[in-house]
Amino acid sequence: MTSVDVKNIRGEVVGSFELDDRVFGVEPNRAVVHQAVVAQLANQRKGTADTKTRGEVRGGTHKMWRQKGTGRARQGDRRAAHWTGGGVVFGPHPRSYHKDFPRKMRRIAMKSALSARVAESALTVVDDLALGAAKTREVRGVLTALGLTRGALIVLAERDDDMARASRNLQDVRAVTPGGLNLLDVLKFRHVIMTKAAADALTTQLTTAIGRGKPVAEGDASEDTATQTGAARPMEHDAKARADAGESPDVAQPDASLDVSDTVPASDASEKEDA
Repeated sequence: MTSVDVKNIRGEVVGSFELDDRVFGVEPNRAVVHQAVVAQLANQRKGTADTKTRGEVRGGTHKMWRQKGTGRARQGDRRAAHWTGGGVVFGPHPRSYHKDFPRKMRRIAMKSALSARVAESALTVVDDLALGAAKTREVRGVLTALGLTRGALIVLAERDDDMARASRNLQDVRAVTPGGLNLLDVLKFRHVIMTKAAADALTTQLTTAIGRGKPVAEGDASEDTATQTGAARPMEHDAKARADAGESPDVAQPDASLDVSDTVPASDASEKEDA
């Protein structure tokens, strides 16, 4: 555990708080952070840029002049790319820039960024951030008391309309909840202010075991866990119990009382007798 001072909105130290080293004390992985930033920036792109090809621009399709005899270079129609107003070759067209990024790697990137902020003494834990009024000067006063004149990222345990309204006019301040925290914000802002409740919620969010399709609590004996550990299914249990009891398994066995000749058609039997 990493121990940090807890301050109030007046900048006074009122206690200490233990940060979980699984989130705030890991060795930063620069490669994963870089991949996460590239993926997040790519996913923000709209992909709506479009240019017109020579088949989409205005202009006729007739040949500009005859092929030979004019002394000029041979040309086709005026919609070619080298003509003014012609089409664009290999220009952008609407497409998706989306990049898939595994959830485990997203967590590693976020833990690395938060751990780097703690190592740089750029993370401040406060006991509470209740404002007297939803005024911008209230937020500016809190930042001044904490010695943060260049802005900060404020992380609250739950949404606070007063804080959101008061910080909206400050370009270098943003208030978010643990669920709305993203990597680019942690890297963009020079300082992070976090309440104790928000730190606990963020720790739970980043350390919860990942199941199939959704996070599950650690130690939860779910159906997915049983499947991954090779647990037998009910039908397999039934077959094993019958085998232990000496009963035959559910496999089709030939009936010894059945006469093979009974299965031969009458016409085929008469032909065999004539032969």
